[in-house]
Amino acid sequence: MNTGEILSRLAHGEAGGISVLVIAAHPDDETIGLGALLQRLPRATVLHVTDGAPRDGRDAALHGFASVAAYADARRAEALAALAIAGIPEDRALTLGVPDQEAALHMVPVAHRIAEALRKAKPELVVTHAYEGGHPDHDAVAFAVRAALQMAGVRPFAEMTGYHAGPQGIELGRFLPPEDEAIAFPLTPESAAAKQRMVDCFATQRAVLAAFPIADELLRPAPPADFTQPPHPGRLFHEHFAWGMDGTRFRILAAAARDGLGLPR
Repeated sequence: MNTGEILSRLAHGEAGGISVLVIAAHPDDETIGLGALLQRLPRATVLHVTDGAPRDGRDAALHGFASVAAYADARRAEALAALAIAGIPEDRALTLGVPDQEAALHMVPVAHRIAEALRKAKPELVVTHAYEGGHPDHDAVAFAVRAALQMAGVRPFAEMTGYHAGPQGIELGRFLPPEDEAIAFPLTPESAAAKQRMVDCFATQRAVLAAFPIADELLRPAPPADFTQPPHPGRLFHEHFAWGMDGTRFRILAAAARDGLGLPR
């Protein structure tokens, strides 16, 4: 089956037994993107690329933690609690431990480690971030997953929604155009309530996650992406923040990573 067929069958409740590997940049991204759907995927594994703890220590201090390590441990515990609600045990909640906000600096080793995870898990479907300029870690993971899929020879794969810049500010839970192939996964009252409980596990991220609606989840077959070009015209959403990674720098790093991995231009 191709990706569209798998997603269509999932939407009709016909493929819940497939093995799925969700590769997310941060603890909580998977809950935002497909927390309700995860409840219907008993063979799902989630791989977090970063530990959710920026090394400058500001987020750790803001949330009352004495160290970055303690903050990273808290974010890991939050993720495990949320995933347990979806029926995903700790041994299928993996992490690479890359520093938050630094995934773009490590795209080559991250791609190799994801390729290793793919060879080990042998998933029937991979789900990851879209390239949309919302967060540089999201875009770095989107690049690394595509690279890893080529190295491991794994298909198919799909994208989940996150956030990106829109005409009126941040746009949540939608893809950049075109959205033609996006498939909606409606929430039942029960799955919506469970997803809300998952979101509530992320106590350190409460203020951020409050903006995300508990609404239908969207997945789509991943379209081609050129990481040496901007994902959309105009200012990227993450360029509003002093994270040391604007779009130009990211694209230079992506081109270098592509060449370092020996991938075609």
